[in-house]
Amino acid sequence: MKRLICIIKPFKLDPVLNALSELGIDDVTITEVRGYGRQKGHLELYHGSEYSITFLPKVKLEFSVEPDQLQTVISKVTESARTGRIGDGKIFVLEGDGY
Repeated sequence: MKRLICIIKPFKLDPVLNALSELGIDDVTITEVRGYGRQKGHLELYHGSEYSITFLPKVKLEFSVEPDQLQTVISKVTESARTGRIGDGKIFVLEGDGY
């Protein structure tokens, strides 16, 4: 088994879950996380004051797949999560025993 950890933008969660479901992957652990990278955060206005938001909200998905499914799953997740902008996410592949 291969263990995948995918970090994606929160608004891409549903499209990615739908793509995984189409591939028969329904056992997914989802965690809200924050990330820092090339996006470098942004400024937000709150009660008339500007605040720098350094860590941006992301969603982490963890699940296992058979080795022969790996490339198909990576392609589907990449296709579903892509916006074409910096910060689309990351996919990590680890050796794993599954759930």
